[in-house]
Amino acid sequence: MMRLALRTLRHRKSGFIATFIAVVFGTAIVMACGGLMETGIRSNVEPQRLAGASLVVTGKQSHLRPGVEDATPLTERVGVPVDLLVKIRSVQGVSSAVGDYTFTTIGPSVAEGHNWPSASLAPYHLSAGRAPRSGEVVVPTGKPGEQLTLLINGEPKTFTVSGIAPQASGHAFFSDHDAAQLVRNPVRFADVGVLVAPGTDISAVKDRLEEVDGNLAVRAGVDRGLAEHPDAESHRTALIAIAGSFGGIAVMTMMFVVASTLALAAQHREREFALLRGIGTTPGQVRRMILGEALMVALPAVVLGCLPGIFLGQFLFDQLSAHGVASPVIEFSQGWIPFAAGAGAAVLAAIGAGLIAARKSAKIKPVEALVEASLQRKWFSWIRLLFGLLFLGGGMALLIVTATVMSGPLAASTAGPSILCWAIGVAVLGPFWTKAVLGIWRWPVQALTRVNGRLAIRNLSARSVALSAAAMPVMLAVGISTANLYMQTTQVHASSEAFTRDLRADAVLVSDAGLSPTVLSQVRAVPGVASASAFVRSMGAVDEPRKAPFDEDGAPVIGVDAQGANGTAPVRLTSGSLAGLTGATAAVPEYMASKTGHGVGSDITMTLGDGTTVKLRVIATFAAERGYETIILPASLVAAHTTDGLTKQILVRAAPGADVRPGLAKLAAAHPGVQVADRSTLVASNVEDLQTQAWINYMLVGMLIAYTAVSVVNTLVSTTLRRRREFALQRLTGSTRFQVLRMLTTESTLVTLTGVTLGTAVALACLLPFSAKVSNDALPTGPIWIYLVVVGAAALLTFGSTLIPATTALRHAPTQPTYSD
Repeated sequence: MMRLALRTLRHRKSGFIATFIAVVFGTAIVMACGGLMETGIRSNVEPQRLAGASLVVTGKQSHLRPGVEDATPLTERVGVPVDLLVKIRSVQGVSSAVGDYTFTTIGPSVAEGHNWPSASLAPYHLSAGRAPRSGEVVVPTGKPGEQLTLLINGEPKTFTVSGIAPQASGHAFFSDHDAAQLVRNPVRFADVGVLVAPGTDISAVKDRLEEVDGNLAVRAGVDRGLAEHPDAESHRTALIAIAGSFGGIAVMTMMFVVASTLALAAQHREREFALLRGIGTTPGQVRRMILGEALMVALPAVVLGCLPGIFLGQFLFDQLSAHGVASPVIEFSQGWIPFAAGAGAAVLAAIGAGLIAARKSAKIKPVEALVEASLQRKWFSWIRLLFGLLFLGGGMALLIVTATVMSGPLAASTAGPSILCWAIGVAVLGPFWTKAVLGIWRWPVQALTRVNGRLAIRNLSARSVALSAAAMPVMLAVGISTANLYMQTTQVHASSEAFTRDLRADAVLVSDAGLSPTVLSQVRAVPGVASASAFVRSMGAVDEPRKAPFDEDGAPVIGVDAQGANGTAPVRLTSGSLAGLTGATAAVPEYMASKTGHGVGSDITMTLGDGTTVKLRVIATFAAERGYETIILPASLVAAHTTDGLTKQILVRAAPGADVRPGLAKLAAAHPGVQVADRSTLVASNVEDLQTQAWINYMLVGMLIAYTAVSVVNTLVSTTLRRRREFALQRLTGSTRFQVLRMLTTESTLVTLTGVTLGTAVALACLLPFSAKVSNDALPTGPIWIYLVVVGAAALLTFGSTLIPATTALRHAPTQPTYSD
């Protein structure tokens, strides 16, 4: 049968092109996702500034809360307590240990400052001059003895250049005394570089260092680079999650597309299988022949798909890095495992699709096969019904969970998977749903198209299985794209609304180099300014009470200054006041206070972004949208426990009728790096993470839609070319080529309407409960043109894939052999 399968492929190449293309694209996508996952798991960052250290000691970037199994990631650099340096040096096998202070330093060719002893960890060497003393600095360019002004903690400071270290690009080095004065948290080193005596077992030293303190992490080899770039560590989880979720969706989509193309090819060959069964071929032999054909098509397609998979993985990683999802310092890795995963998934998809396609053709009786060959009508089976109901039931279960259990942004975790359940459930029972939708659209289409419409409707009614095969890819493309795109627009809009509803700032001062307290006092003195406050963002973890509504990724934290009722804090107080927001105090959402019983006057325990645990007194509660709750802390407290320790924004509220922008602009001009922006800057900053996530989904969904479009084109082109005999008979009975094309146009209209209707229904089944929970409005939020573009693209694919091959086929005379099977 394998020899027969090979001969069949030789004479039916066009029938298997669709499967070949689907496997090529599927292999490339799965392989690219495998490369992203391997990159996230490895997170290789080549050390530079710490390359000379044998081991690097850092703080653990996670926190395990009491009663919670999964650790909460810490978003700020944890660091190493200064008093542990002596213990680290005393560990057996350690020859030397150097603590490293790291802080933001803005100046010519400089972005980061350190203490001079840490330069030995690179090691960096002086090409001119000497080591810095108090009031001096070593920089990568310049001349010893010249004066250099640097922005540190938002204030310009002037130093004398004592030496030049050309290799230290982007870094400035100060004396130990100056570095301890300039860093915002002098009780913690950013990291500690450890030198190990020659011949010492590094692994043993690493184990002993980890026993010094349970909150320390010791890095060796290529992992030392993660200590230089802690943001790479925080991006690791996101990259793995994106690769895993998208890879899983890609595998499911590939199986669906490959199965549909092989099933369609098998359906078009019913007469051939009937003849084989009629001359004594057993069902097992037919199955082996179809499976052999699937493997012969899949194996070369897998080999071909590996090549674009390499470039696609690197392209996706570059795009994710450019948009802040992945760290650009991580090296892209794509070893043999992604190759094996992509190839294995494609081959398994082809085998599974081949078995599904062969099931009906192998089990049918010869006489029934000859009848079926002319026009397929049967599609129902109990297995199809079972799987269809299971997927529809899964979609319904996720819908109920989304509508009743989830809140705010968490609703996406169940609404997203539900779209796949609904789409697969509808696709499995496709002929039933297409007949139901055709019954709705047939009358208006027939009224508008008359004779051609009646002929097209009769054709599609008699060929309901073929209609389903053509409409289901359209449904899949419309449903997945509409649901995912509007989920993002709805979530971004809801987050913006939740933030701006209580936003009372009229302007904002921003500076990447930080804003000093001096600037804040000067802002408050500007004529027309009613209130001004520092504004700092971070993340933390609520340890007690355990029933606080922050259970997975921690609690968003906002830092503001103490203020009265007319302050700039973006909250609507329900009890207490922010006038006493100093020291170890906090304001919490009213929902959290009512749920835990910890209102004004009670205490809560929090772990801040750098791992520091603090006990806070609740002084106020405020109204907050469910799912968008934050905790308000003093700005000085939050800033002191961030990686750079800087306040980068100041909120300004103007007195009624006052225009403060000229005064603020004049103030900003006197401070290098300070700019004045309006409240839209705050809104954009608030939804920055959501916008990034939306961009990821747009890109990945776009790839899936492009892949699904391949299925749409393959299915419709193959179906249209299969009907050449039918077109010939129509022309021999008096129909003109134009009349045949008008009939096909009407059919394409019905296919498009059917696919779009089912796709829209599938998308709404996901979007309605999601929108109701995220924005308290059942209708999704977003521009209508997104839906119109999706529908227009689906229509363009459907009409083009039908009319272009039909036009080519109709160029020949109806009596030419090209119309034969």
